[in-house]
Amino acid sequence: MSSRARKAGLAIMAATLAFAGAVYGVTRPASADVTAQLSGPQLVADMGAGWNLGNTLEASINGVPSETAWGNPTVTQAFIDRVRAAGFKTIRIPVAYLNHIGAGPNYTVDAAWLTRIQEVVDYAYNRGLYVLINMHGDGYKSVAGSWLICDAADQTTIRAKYQRVWQQVATRFQSYNDHLIFESMNENFDGQYGNPTQPCYSNINAYNQIFVDTVRRTGGTNASRWLLVPGWNTNIDHTVGGGFVIPTDQYRSATIPAAEQRLMISVHYYDPWDFAGQEDGTITQWGAAATNPAKKSVWGQEDFMDGQLKKMRDTFVTRGYPVFVGEYGSIDKTAYDSANNRYRADYARTLVATAKKYGAATAYWDNGYNGQHGFGLFNRSSGAVTQQGIIDAIMSAVGGSQPSSPPASPSTSPSSSPSASPSASASPSNSPGGTGSCRVSSAVNAWNTGLTNSITITNTGTTAINGWSLAFTLAAGQSIVSGWSAGYSPTSGRVTATNASYNGALAPGGSTTIGYQASHTGNAGAPTGFTLNGATCS
Repeated sequence: MSSRARKAGLAIMAATLAFAGAVYGVTRPASADVTAQLSGPQLVADMGAGWNLGNTLEASINGVPSETAWGNPTVTQAFIDRVRAAGFKTIRIPVAYLNHIGAGPNYTVDAAWLTRIQEVVDYAYNRGLYVLINMHGDGYKSVAGSWLICDAADQTTIRAKYQRVWQQVATRFQSYNDHLIFESMNENFDGQYGNPTQPCYSNINAYNQIFVDTVRRTGGTNASRWLLVPGWNTNIDHTVGGGFVIPTDQYRSATIPAAEQRLMISVHYYDPWDFAGQEDGTITQWGAAATNPAKKSVWGQEDFMDGQLKKMRDTFVTRGYPVFVGEYGSIDKTAYDSANNRYRADYARTLVATAKKYGAATAYWDNGYNGQHGFGLFNRSSGAVTQQGIIDAIMSAVGGSQPSSPPASPSTSPSSSPSASPSASASPSNSPGGTGSCRVSSAVNAWNTGLTNSITITNTGTTAINGWSLAFTLAAGQSIVSGWSAGYSPTSGRVTATNASYNGALAPGGSTTIGYQASHTGNAGAPTGFTLNGATCS
């Protein structure tokens, strides 16, 4: 988020109470040798609902980054588990380096800071989530110690420093699989909110090119990793309207299909600002459901949002470049209008649904602050959800979708050919417990010693299901090593998958998709013997 709004709520107390997180699925660190390359549409679908760990690793005091500098507590594994349990599958982690970078020509990043960044990344990555890290605070003129300034005089020094920092970061995460995505920078621009200027925009394009070349040349998974690049201030109009140059990707891995890209385009969305971020009570309602025209902005409603995201689809997605709306959201104005949270939920739901329609993934901006003018969805100290209505809106819009077709073989095993196991499609049958009929389909993608499976559960009955457990039998020699959208126990043999907090309700005709990654010893067959709440599905 821009510096004009990102510090909302810096006066909150920095309580650092630990708490116990709910167990959510069976997980272990994901390794590069079992990750599958996903195409752009598959990646966007698999990223699901995204969330920002804002005002934390990009926080700083007098040019020194510190995760508690702006009032948020130290990040814990238990807290990230709570975010995951709420249904989020992607976490964007803004990062500042600033005075943790040493002098040239080596520009060495402080080892303890880099280690802490890795620890926080691992909290999410080791739970099977997608993780994005960037260079966030270093490009704001308003932040002490900033240096990635596009209209500064000494661009030679800036570019050398930028290259060295990304080289160190990329090398640290070289072996991480494609669930880790790097973002070149945040909202880089010259500080004025008019039209882009030169040579500033040319320098931003140059930074993006240096970023892509540097990361690719470090090798390992970085040669095929998805990389995220923004245009001017992550502004949609200034990204599609000329001036933005997509970097070349000449050093990418030869294992990437020639017709596919591995670059994503980053934009942010806070329109209309008088509703989303302006800290007063003038505009508190948004969308077609608004009841008071005086409280609703004269622009930036559903049709405008649709048009903006369609521009991104038409300009980038159609050419194979996925779009990531890395920040969106609206501040709490319930002090002025008690119904405000309803419109905040409408705004989030519409943004996520519209982005999904046009091939974009999203991440809600959460600055950790709850209360007047805050963006928070969770209490960072206790882990409690504070805005369940907004979370529910996000989850309803993103759905439980998984990649639309089986992913390709792992990038680290180009010689292995994927084998799709037959679909385990069940005929519906009546449940003896009155929980309705069910249909289950299973799509397995296997490689040498591993596989992924996406299971879609459909309620074919006439009554709603509220809370479900899906039991199935894994083939001999298979063992689940990570899972998503359900809890899995045990990890082999007869397994029971239990719904997550956001997908337990299945209306008649409704469906949800869950999945897991498993190891195998040669038998990569689909699971069998599906039962839903005791009712046989296959």
